[in-house]
Amino acid sequence: MTQERTFAIIKPNAFIDHNAGKILARIYAEGFTVVGIKKLYMSKVEAEGFYAVHKERPFFGELTDFMSSGPCIVMVLEAEGAIKKWRDLMGATNPADAAEGTLRRDFGANLGENATHGSDAPETAAFEIGYFFSGLELLM
Repeated sequence: MTQERTFAIIKPNAFIDHNAGKILARIYAEGFTVVGIKKLYMSKVEAEGFYAVHKERPFFGELTDFMSSGPCIVMVLEAEGAIKKWRDLMGATNPADAAEGTLRRDFGANLGENATHGSDAPETAAFEIGYFFSGLELLM
């Protein structure tokens, strides 16, 4: 397996609930390298652009309202098999269905406020990383 990069978000509910540091600690403990990190407040328009793939879904408005409701931390993570590794650490989208010890099980409130986001494929990761980071902002 080769080194890979993925995109991750610590969502507003986890940030506001003071769980961002706990999530970051878990990221490091699992062997990820954080090659880019920012705290930001997504505007509604930025959230709509980021989640444009879901524009026709019934939850789009609720999702973009939530993601623009408070601060979040966006990151680029690097590890062997980073996409799968990050998705495994996050757990199922719905915290109620997530395995014990996963981030969403430990820190997610519900399906809509599930604490973290992660890319699901290399193409998605490339888009998501480029949406928030320029090449100069990433450690090599």
